[in-house]
Amino acid sequence: MTVMVPATRPTAPARDRLVAAVALTLSLATSQCPLRWQIAAVRLLRGLPYARLARLEALYTAVQAVIPSWWPGRIACMEVSLATVIAAALTGRQARWALGARFLPDAAHAWAEVPEGAVGRDIGDAVDRPWMPVLTVP
Repeated sequence: MTVMVPATRPTAPARDRLVAAVALTLSLATSQCPLRWQIAAVRLLRGLPYARLARLEALYTAVQAVIPSWWPGRIACMEVSLATVIAAALTGRQARWALGARFLPDAAHAWAEVPEGAVGRDIGDAVDRPWMPVLTVP
């Protein structure tokens, strides 16, 4: 059981927190489905225009702000990044959902990105050992 609740809760505007709460709920519901179904659902967002990086960062912060500390299940990078992509879609924009990996030690990670940049990618020691995208949707 992994819950990514920051030590200090980020703050976000009420409207962004509402969108983020709906997106996180949808993300947690779809996390029970097979990965191929999650990928198919994100591919449906293909026709939307891309979000700006600043807007994506605001939505990512809002998703982190609404993560419940009482949640008994897993809320980690995969659920948070998917919630960020869903939140962007709820505001009429799209973001790519990226799943990646790295070596030494082997690890997997997920993040959201737009052509301008990514959010949730540079965590921990990612500067020394960068994440390589394995799958980017859409």
